[in-house]
Amino acid sequence: MSQSVEPAAGEPALRVSDLRTYFPVRSKGLFPKTIGQVKAVDGVSFEVYPGETLGLVGESGCGKSTTGRSVLRLIEPTSGRIEFEGVDVTGLSSKEMVPVRRKAAMIFQDPYNALNPRHTVGAIISAPFAVQGVKPPGGVKAAVQELMERVGLNPEHYNRYPAEFSGGQRQRIGIARAVALRPKFIVCDEPVSALDVSIQAQVINLLRDLQDEFGIAYLFVAHDLAVVRQISNRVAVMYLGQVMELATREDLYARPLHPYTHALLSAIPVPDPRAQKQREHIMLSGDLPSPAAPPTGCVFHTRCFQAQDICAVEKPALVEPTTGHQVACHFPILEFLGTKGILGPDPGLTPQAGGSLTGAAAGSNDLIREIGTDYGVGPDTPIDPGPSIWR
Repeated sequence: MSQSVEPAAGEPALRVSDLRTYFPVRSKGLFPKTIGQVKAVDGVSFEVYPGETLGLVGESGCGKSTTGRSVLRLIEPTSGRIEFEGVDVTGLSSKEMVPVRRKAAMIFQDPYNALNPRHTVGAIISAPFAVQGVKPPGGVKAAVQELMERVGLNPEHYNRYPAEFSGGQRQRIGIARAVALRPKFIVCDEPVSALDVSIQAQVINLLRDLQDEFGIAYLFVAHDLAVVRQISNRVAVMYLGQVMELATREDLYARPLHPYTHALLSAIPVPDPRAQKQREHIMLSGDLPSPAAPPTGCVFHTRCFQAQDICAVEKPALVEPTTGHQVACHFPILEFLGTKGILGPDPGLTPQAGGSLTGAAAGSNDLIREIGTDYGVGPDTPIDPGPSIWR
């Protein structure tokens, strides 16, 4: 597999500024009134460049999927600014959004509910052509069958229905529909969470190949940090509708700054039973607060092992203590806590000396090995339980 495209200089494919998406809480009764708001997304800002993958991770209910749907305006944001290729699309009408949707698409989480069971695969994948009025050379059917072959489906199954396919095949149908018009940006809303591990690897390899071929920018929403590490160039960590930390993949996994990021990384199992047995996880106290009544100050202070008095009254700004590494914390963990990663092999997206590639970049099937059990761990492999704060 070819090398993943690194963030490009110049205009981002997507720029999100202070995005907020609130949902009203209404009282019961004959005349319901708005008595509060659920702050699903509360002041999120980030950029995604052409050919780049930005991973968006966090606990369930932190606002990841709502953020992805809001930037595509599948859910109308309450406030903020959304720009595609330098054009502000926040206030566009539904009719004005039609040409924008040709440049942006979405891969949904559930491959079973994302496809209409009454439509054939051919009708599902050809829908973008019909909606946008695009007539590809050679006809729509030929273009759809070419797409099916490109994503690993049999073109002869053009007239089959979604019920006749497995979960992995259905996700490939969703991917084919998303890339049909060669979009510049795709929101991947947990596209592999419902799939087996081996199928996850195949889908991630497919997404990489399509990105390399078409230069697509991905917003990759997931809760599995091991999967995010394999595909992302940069990673943003969300908690209760806000971005806690944003950094390159290498920096985030080797030198996390926010206590919440440390807690998430400590929960990832090590592919060595002996090392896993020796590790202790960071156990966060309490439950995730309600987004309808978030804590004052830092929203994470009620569960943070670093929290002090100021955290309860003053909200930390998203600052950049080191180049390219942003964190929203009054007391970030700045010291280097570990000597090497604990998540298995590096995905190999960085050229080595002489320009050769290693790891997942060496072949399209390497990722299956990486996500699987072959991590090169033998009886004489030294045990690294990870940074001291994780023990």
